[in-house]
Amino acid sequence: MRLLAFAARNRKEILRDPLNLAFGIGFPLAVLLLLSAIQANIPVDIFAIDKLVPGIAVFGLSFVSLFSGMLIAKDRSNSFLMRLFTTPLSASDYIMGYTLPLIPMAILQIAVSFVAAFFLGLPITANVLLSIIVLIPTALLFIGIGLLAGSVFNDKQVSGICGALLTNLSAWLSGTWFDLNLIGGWFKEIAYALPFAHAVDAGRAAIFGDYAAILPHLWWVCGYAVVIIVIAIFAFRQKMNGDIA
Repeated sequence: MRLLAFAARNRKEILRDPLNLAFGIGFPLAVLLLLSAIQANIPVDIFAIDKLVPGIAVFGLSFVSLFSGMLIAKDRSNSFLMRLFTTPLSASDYIMGYTLPLIPMAILQIAVSFVAAFFLGLPITANVLLSIIVLIPTALLFIGIGLLAGSVFNDKQVSGICGALLTNLSAWLSGTWFDLNLIGGWFKEIAYALPFAHAVDAGRAAIFGDYAAILPHLWWVCGYAVVIIVIAIFAFRQKMNGDIA
């Protein structure tokens, strides 16, 4: 019950900032519309909507990292968490309490991208729903990255790491804007050593109905998500012990 009460409080904190919520959902949508407009005026199939929308959905989730990181960093910077440390909640309870209200937000962000894609020519099929489901572990990955950053850094540092660095990494190393095979070499190797390109490829495989290709990419994303969330719990526990001491 304490965990759910904490999660409800965090949900209210998120909803108190509708401007940033609108930006987090609206900016990826604007990018989707812009690239689709470019595609409509060029003869080469660069930004085909069925390939583009999973990448835009993954790119948009980087803003969820910023939300989660800023939420926990701001709580650490004031006396709110110090008061909560007197409760029997564990570090994993705290991390879960921050994660739960962010999951619906992340799913909404993914869904908005796909609904917009329907108006841009994406066929309405059951594979679209599958693609949204496949991208949920990616949402947990980005939430975990934000919580890890917020557990270690202050709010100004989090805005730089999750706002500038992470959005650029997820954009350029995911294969959203261009085919990674066109560059190849060390750039492609680095991209596929990270989870972002695997997340996009899993979403695309789901849309195309290439079910056998989903799991090899999805395991990468799930593995990264689990490791990062575990590290976030450990980092938060260290901060708890340090603050209590």
